[in-house]
Amino acid sequence: MINKVVIASGPTVEPIDPVRYISNRSSGKSGFYLAHEAVKRGIGDICFITGPTRFIPKDVRVIQVETALQMREKLALEYRDAQVIVMAAAVGDYRVAEYRPKKIKKNEDTLTLKLVKNPDLLAELGRNKETSQVLVGYAAETDHILENGRSKLERKNLDLLVLNQVSDANPAFNVDYNQVYLLTSGNSKQLPRLDKSEIAREIWDEIYRLESIKNKEI
Repeated sequence: MINKVVIASGPTVEPIDPVRYISNRSSGKSGFYLAHEAVKRGIGDICFITGPTRFIPKDVRVIQVETALQMREKLALEYRDAQVIVMAAAVGDYRVAEYRPKKIKKNEDTLTLKLVKNPDLLAELGRNKETSQVLVGYAAETDHILENGRSKLERKNLDLLVLNQVSDANPAFNVDYNQVYLLTSGNSKQLPRLDKSEIAREIWDEIYRLESIKNKEI
């Protein structure tokens, strides 16, 4: 039985100086619809940890963050007693090595920023999850779609990977429709191009199937 779910959503923002930052194209729509579907299914405790986005669901517990390190801190407080963790957030891979407390002036023709790698939040969850927990990750790939997706599923110890196929025909980010694969250890399912709310329903159907299997094994 699913009593608590943690959903991480939206982009992360890594500040460079007080007015500039590094981010990505994530709108937060996928996480929004996942939370909305969880509400419809009657899950009591829905913890929604999100980077900056205008897509904030109702009837959930919202925790707003900006950086990858902030998201990591909040996940650590919430994931242990959840039956399901969904990492729909597009967590930035890098942050600046040195934050500038004052605005960088454009005095030079070029600007060099040194970046350092952020922790891999999904991999950390995969290493630390309980056997009974269902961990869902997301990936966006442009080539060798299934090969790269299958590798991520195994390396990060995921139960389900939602694999976005990014192309000119299917940009995946900041759009209402998307085409994805659902990968598990024993199966891959290609969904047709669907509205993201419909994709969320398909994902939750798969989560419930996986959670039911784990309950039988315990």
